[in-house]
Amino acid sequence: MKIEKHALNCYRIPCHGKMLVEARVYLNDYLYQNYLEEESLKQLCDAASLPGLYKYVVGMPDIHSGYGLPIGGVMAMQVPDGLISAGAVGMDINCGVRLLRTTLNVDDLSKKDLKALLIEIVSRVPTGIGKTSKHQARLGKHFADIIENGFEALLKLGYARPEDRHYIEEEGFFPGADLSRVSKRARRRGNQLSTIGGGNHFIELGRVAEIFDREGADLFKLSQDKLSILIHTGSRGFGHQICTDYAAIMHKCAGRYGIELPSRGLAAVPIHSPEGKDYFAAMSAAINFAFANRQIITYDVRKAFGDYFQCPDTELDLGVVYDVAHNIAKFEEIEGREILIHRKGATRALPPGHRGNPPVYRSYGHPVIIPGSMGTSSYVIVATPKVVETFHSVNHGAGRIMSRRAAKRQITVEMLRKQLGQVLFHGDKEKNILDEAPKAYKDIDAVIDTLAEIGIIKKVARLTPLAVIKGEGGGG
Repeated sequence: MKIEKHALNCYRIPCHGKMLVEARVYLNDYLYQNYLEEESLKQLCDAASLPGLYKYVVGMPDIHSGYGLPIGGVMAMQVPDGLISAGAVGMDINCGVRLLRTTLNVDDLSKKDLKALLIEIVSRVPTGIGKTSKHQARLGKHFADIIENGFEALLKLGYARPEDRHYIEEEGFFPGADLSRVSKRARRRGNQLSTIGGGNHFIELGRVAEIFDREGADLFKLSQDKLSILIHTGSRGFGHQICTDYAAIMHKCAGRYGIELPSRGLAAVPIHSPEGKDYFAAMSAAINFAFANRQIITYDVRKAFGDYFQCPDTELDLGVVYDVAHNIAKFEEIEGREILIHRKGATRALPPGHRGNPPVYRSYGHPVIIPGSMGTSSYVIVATPKVVETFHSVNHGAGRIMSRRAAKRQITVEMLRKQLGQVLFHGDKEKNILDEAPKAYKDIDAVIDTLAEIGIIKKVARLTPLAVIKGEGGGG
């Protein structure tokens, strides 16, 4: 495999073998020298051999190997002649991050306060794999309405503030969801709505530690040393089952459409084939599930804070800064053409003036929330017009450098404690989350700087963790 420098912080892999388009990967010198993973590059090249691609496939700075398309991979398909792939979206459909702001000064909060807040939240929000919702008795009756009507259904049920919709990608509703295209097994797993899950999912209380761009911070109402809240979770077992079901269907029928698959994980069918349309409808259901999941958790977090401080939660603000997805396929306009963008472990980032931005952020660009590991910084960034080079996409996190199995072999509880330092932790036993230790991830600063140094993104704020809730079980 030949990899060559294309531009500052950008490398290209020219077409070779069965590749139909080139691959591009964004890495600064530090990441290139230390974390160039051959397997993830091979997966990027495999993706580049699928028919119907637009221009090239892209690897983000947090790229690491996954199932089929690497995590941190972006695949743009031409419409109507391209393909749709369940594996190129990923198992946790619409895994994403929501950021809440507060009026609370971090320096006014003691460790006792932080511990108590974690307990209040955990008493309401189940964590760990396979856990079911504490709202299930009510949500189960309205499940179809929530999936097929999104935010509006939650507003009617009292789980949202009316203004929340303006601060969620797609306003918390992805049209076209159809539960009839979702298997009975997946629907049974819908009882996980309003749960965190395991793996890299979390709720984090943090500090707005640094402001880089005052205009953006003021627009997003982020103030130095105020308490922030990150919620990171997705469509849980519901979305996982949908991906599993349709990846198998696509693998079985790809040959019928004359598609030569480079790997099982990149099973794909034509966008407008019956199977492609069915997957899009089922994926849309999982997208709405995940938006609802983060919304109901937001409701629970607000109640936890209101009860602890014995005041209406609105007095503490607890408004949504933004909610953005990073495992999704969407029809978007790129350079005047309709394209189906697959983002797997990559986040949509629209530049200033783009009509896809919510009206409140249109002139500046919507915020993108990029979490680090449980002991390192997270960032709020915005895109610049140069983001069209990556099909309006940026990285979704720091990116793993160790598999979960390797991390559990190489990292000790003592190492984890040292890396967390003063960060409070609430969740499973420490030995069971060694795979989530900061040492298992790339340096988030290097990952962020890769795109910032070449003007694709602009940093707005840096958040640092104070207290983290994690769930038991790997892989989300």
